[in-house]
Amino acid sequence: MLRLALTKGRIEKKALEYLAEGGYDVSELDEDKKGRKLLFRVGEDIEVVLAKAADVITYVEHGVCDGGIVGEDTLMEAEASVYELLDLGFGVCRFALAGPKGKNFYDGYSHKVIASKYPNVTKNYFNARGVDVEVVKIDGSVELAPILGLSDAIVDIVETGSTLKANGLEVYEDVAPISARFIANTASVKMKKNEFDSLLGKLKTVVADHLK
Repeated sequence: MLRLALTKGRIEKKALEYLAEGGYDVSELDEDKKGRKLLFRVGEDIEVVLAKAADVITYVEHGVCDGGIVGEDTLMEAEASVYELLDLGFGVCRFALAGPKGKNFYDGYSHKVIASKYPNVTKNYFNARGVDVEVVKIDGSVELAPILGLSDAIVDIVETGSTLKANGLEVYEDVAPISARFIANTASVKMKKNEFDSLLGKLKTVVADHLK
C-alpha cells in the first residue's frame, strides 16, 4: 500500500485525472461522494490524503505519506528533504521578477528591496547571482508592495501577466519554471521500490500521452 498526499484544488483534480488515465479507480474522490472525508482508497494499493500544499511536503518529508503531488513553487520554498521523482507536466507557470513598467531593476547603486510570498526562492535566486537584496514577505496581494513604495520589485508566480499589467507592472526577467511534481519520502522510495516503480511507470505513460 502506498499513501499519497495530493494538494487540494486544481492540482488535486488534475492528479486524479492522471491517476484515472493510469487505470486507477478514483471514484471515491468524486465531488458528489467525498463529502468532508480527507482519506480515500484509490484502487487496491493506493491510499490518498487531501491536504494543503505545504502540508503535503510535511507529510511526505516525515514519512506519514510515502509520496505526494505538489506544485514546484511550494517545493522550492520549503527546501524539504524529499525525492523529486517526476515532472507531471501540468500546473505550468513561472516565478518572475516584476516591477513598475519602464524601469530597469538593476540601474543605480541603491539598496534593492524585493517583496514576495516566497522569501526562500527570492533569496536563493539573488544569492546565486551575487546580488544583495532585502526580502520582505507579503502574504496577500504582493503587487501592492511596489505600488505603495514598500519594494522596488516583486518575485511572484506569473501565468498570463494580466494582473501585473492591470497594476502598471511588468516582468523584468523569469526566475524559474514551475509545474506539478511527484515527490517521495527518502526512506519509502527505497523500501517500497516495486510499488513506486509500478505507479511511476503508469504516470510516465500518461504524461507522455499528454505531451503528444
